[in-house]
Amino acid sequence: MYPLQLHGEIMKQFKSDKPGFTGLEAAIVLIAFVVVAAVLSYVVFGYRIAEPAQTTIRVGNVYGLAKDPATGINELRFYLSLAPNEPPMDLTQVKIVFSTPNTAPVTLSHGTSVSSSVFTSTLEGTGEPVRTMNQNQLVAINFLVATIPANTNMSFEVRHPGGALSFTRTAPATITPNTVLS
Repeated sequence: MYPLQLHGEIMKQFKSDKPGFTGLEAAIVLIAFVVVAAVLSYVVFGYRIAEPAQTTIRVGNVYGLAKDPATGINELRFYLSLAPNEPPMDLTQVKIVFSTPNTAPVTLSHGTSVSSSVFTSTLEGTGEPVRTMNQNQLVAINFLVATIPANTNMSFEVRHPGGALSFTRTAPATITPNTVLS
């Protein structure tokens, strides 16, 4: 027997009419795995990279205070706390930028007397002024604003040594002396 004939006989043994897994199908499965891996890596790693400052401090409830609810909000109060395992934060180094669609951004600095250019920081519960925010503390931030009417969007940016935290709130249609902003 010649080597070619032997080769032909062997090849007949491997020949089958059953459909197999082709190269095109393998490529489709490989692409699907790569896409799933890319989405998963973005969700796990990309989200953390895109939001580093929000892991340093957290914002709690935001309140609009009104001396005369019929005219609008004239003071804002919101609460800050440190994220777990964060070191103490010097609040005298914090700047707050506040704006509405009808007002230019205003940069506020830390101080001892509330105004439209100065914010104060006090411990929740005691009202004691604080200059440094520590773990497990809830700090109230207060400042005055030009009158904000109902249904107005507000933008806040808390700039601190570790980065910045931005958030927005909207004044509701009905304003009370102590309104929770959403």
